[in-house]
Amino acid sequence: MGVEEELLLVDREGAPVPRAQAVLDGAEPADGPLEAEFMEEQIETATPPHASLTEIAASLRAGRAGAQAAADREDARVVAVATSPLPFAGTTVSKLRYLTARAAFGITAREQLTSGCHVHVAVADDAEGVAVLDRIGPWLAPLLAISANSPYWQGVDSGYASFRSQVWARWPTAGPTRLFGTPEVYHAAVEALVGTGTILDPAMVYFDARLSATYPTVEIRVADVCLSADTATLLAALARGLVETAARSVDDPAPDVPVEILRTAHWRAGRSGLSGELVDPRTWRPAPAHDVVGALVDHVRDALVDAGDLDAVTELLGALWAAGDGAARQRAWAAAADGDLGAVALRAADETLA
Repeated sequence: MGVEEELLLVDREGAPVPRAQAVLDGAEPADGPLEAEFMEEQIETATPPHASLTEIAASLRAGRAGAQAAADREDARVVAVATSPLPFAGTTVSKLRYLTARAAFGITAREQLTSGCHVHVAVADDAEGVAVLDRIGPWLAPLLAISANSPYWQGVDSGYASFRSQVWARWPTAGPTRLFGTPEVYHAAVEALVGTGTILDPAMVYFDARLSATYPTVEIRVADVCLSADTATLLAALARGLVETAARSVDDPAPDVPVEILRTAHWRAGRSGLSGELVDPRTWRPAPAHDVVGALVDHVRDALVDAGDLDAVTELLGALWAAGDGAARQRAWAAAADGDLGAVALRAADETLA
């Protein structure tokens, strides 16, 4: 598995700054792999593929530290928050594809300063990958809740734990998907979406989980970038557990959950995070977040045990429950700083590298 993280670039007051190209131009090999994203106010890191959760954890920390080393040369800080606490204008990266998207999608593109976390998990082939996609959908909303880390939007409290999920849902292909059954049906669906002329290319198929066009993986894209590297490690372990559990059950019928129910469960996870009720995939009724996340761990327990990840997941989850999700922590920092959201961004920058 491997993990990609999108990180915000801010100045010394916590405000987003459009310095991605300068940061990338000045980056050194020791900083690790860094890439541009849609906006000049963010950059992306990526871990190498690892089988060991310990190695993933180390690579996540190294990636964040390398990104900060590159940002230091441009007097900027990297922050693992999925939306900026402070207001922003947003500067689209000067690449033809991004500028075309900005013209085609209007305010959806202009306001797309959001940062996600994408977990890639290896699969044998497209057949196994589609079988996995068909079986993990009910459990993706709890992953969003675990990662929830974007309570603020344009300088105000949105009322959501993950407002990124609301902003991201504006894209026409974003969100949960139906059952596909076979690779042929999946690829035909992608071709049909491109064929509508609404999206630019297959890379704009923004399903919550999809077959990667670049790697032999299932790419789980539902999560906010996590405030803590520990939470990102937990997310990676649970994502791999979901994929492995699904791959082991390909002979069982995939759960045919209506997309409108999945979408509603995802909305609930973005609204509440870990601080309220979620929709329980076992019953499709409301239940405390603690119970739903516990059910997720039970669902993937055998895969976690076989990977040697169960003890780490138990420890990381315990720490997350004690500290609160990223949204809850940001709100607590804001309260302690008398509402100073610049101070929240800078506190989050410290936590990014902790």
